[in-house]
Amino acid sequence: MTLTLPAAKDTGNPRPPAHRDGNVLRWLGAYTASMIGDSVYYMALAWAAARTGSASQTGLVLAVGSIPRAVLLLGGGVLADRLGPRRVVVASDTARCLVILGLAGALLLTSPTVWMLIAVALVFGAVDALFLPAVGALPPRITAASQLARVQGMRGLATRTANVVGAPLGGVAVALGGPVLAFAAAGVLFAVSLPLLLAVRMNPLTAGDEKTETEPAGTAWRDLADGLRHIRRHPLLGPLMLVVAVSELGFVGPLNLGLILLSEERGWGASGMGWVIAAFGAGAGGSALLLAVRGRVPRAGLVMCLTVLVGAAAIAALAYAPSVPLAAGVAVLVGLFAGLGGALCGALTQTAADPAYLGRVTSVSTLFTHALAPLSYPATGAAVALWGTGPVFVASAALCAAGAVTGLAFVPLRRAELPR
Repeated sequence: MTLTLPAAKDTGNPRPPAHRDGNVLRWLGAYTASMIGDSVYYMALAWAAARTGSASQTGLVLAVGSIPRAVLLLGGGVLADRLGPRRVVVASDTARCLVILGLAGALLLTSPTVWMLIAVALVFGAVDALFLPAVGALPPRITAASQLARVQGMRGLATRTANVVGAPLGGVAVALGGPVLAFAAAGVLFAVSLPLLLAVRMNPLTAGDEKTETEPAGTAWRDLADGLRHIRRHPLLGPLMLVVAVSELGFVGPLNLGLILLSEERGWGASGMGWVIAAFGAGAGGSALLLAVRGRVPRAGLVMCLTVLVGAAAIAALAYAPSVPLAAGVAVLVGLFAGLGGALCGALTQTAADPAYLGRVTSVSTLFTHALAPLSYPATGAAVALWGTGPVFVASAALCAAGAVTGLAFVPLRRAELPR
């Protein structure tokens, strides 16, 4: 038996495909501007911290923002479901804009200090904990369920665009006007996203869902428990969260810290590492473009698990590539297959989740990808120091593959289909 996820309710007003839907494009423009602002902000923060404190203090400034993000993410999901995701996204993006523009204004009057930067990073991380679940819960509320795979592809393209544009833009701003101009540019980008977000129209919920969103029946803790129970009892959401949790632990270490250590071990230098990272980005962008154009992949659950499995094999092969060109070729495969698997996982999650629980479901998956998985960095570095990059990449790939195999073991997930 094949499990086909339910399509969105027909309101009598058929909407165009997502890539021609002005409502979706407004959301995409706001999301892109906000993601570029993120990249510029982190570039400015790293530069200001490096010029102000020691290497260890710079690391502290860059890492401290992850603490409130990890602690508050689940609460951010509860808030998104209680108040509505667009309201939370607008409020959190406004807060980010004001905090960063305030920092830029303060730096016009005084020199940055480590404690000032730490305070800003903590506030920004706390606001991010509200922003991330809400922005992830928006797509099912602005388009039909049959368009969610295409929207995930468009979102992936926006993320890759932000990665390509944001860092150079932040570097140019720092070169021209120092951290002040870079922080101001990030704040302006957050401000640009606000009118676009305010113009986004939300799909109406059913009466029961609307009551859940606007008139919460219990405490925040009870709402969080209800959300976790919804995931645990759902035939698809529970397995999907397991796949995300396990595969991300095996993915982020090699692809973030591992590539730096591999380049040092092989003597490829910064330029060689840059080519490999660019190749990975090209592959991930290709998978996002494929979904954005095609709009739907048959046997989405099975394809998701198999593409993660192939991506895991490519991660293991990456450590044994003898040259930069071959490593770049393998990195394209990692980006292509892992990116496609991740986008399909996101589309399945958003389609399967009850609308009243979207914020909480998104917060759980975001907790794994943005908060818990990066905790593997110290273990990855220590393991590479003991055994070298080859065994560590293979072990990480095996963990990533274990996530895919876990998904294949659940029949509902293996047979899941996206709505037509």
